[in-house]
Amino acid sequence: MTYDIRHMILSKKKFRFREFKIYNDARAFGMELKALSKKKFPKEESFGLLSQLWRASDSIILNIAEGSDRGTDKDFAHFLNQAQTSLNEVVACLDVALDNRYLPEADHQLCFEKAVCLVDQLTAFRRSLINSPSK
Repeated sequence: MTYDIRHMILSKKKFRFREFKIYNDARAFGMELKALSKKKFPKEESFGLLSQLWRASDSIILNIAEGSDRGTDKDFAHFLNQAQTSLNEVVACLDVALDNRYLPEADHQLCFEKAVCLVDQLTAFRRSLINSPSK
């Protein structure tokens, strides 16, 4: 086996979070949120609600990634819980955006439905780690 192929195989194992559906779905959700909010939010929110929304969205994927390399599944489950609290923050930001009429109801509802899917995935993944730990 050549170095390049072997290196690629080992790299995948080192960054296993990139294979998780929840990680990839959270990335896609974050990109959609950023694209939508760039178009809809007023410029004066760039350093306020918009920034908070983006940081919370990024925090979801960052916690999944960071937790995936913890020593135990219990530790990983803790980071998945942190990802869920960041998702809660995203939903709250979306509610504030709706209340301030930065987002139309239809866009808010679509984002909310995607957030529900993510929270269900996070909850199921966390439960599986706690109920059937492998390490």
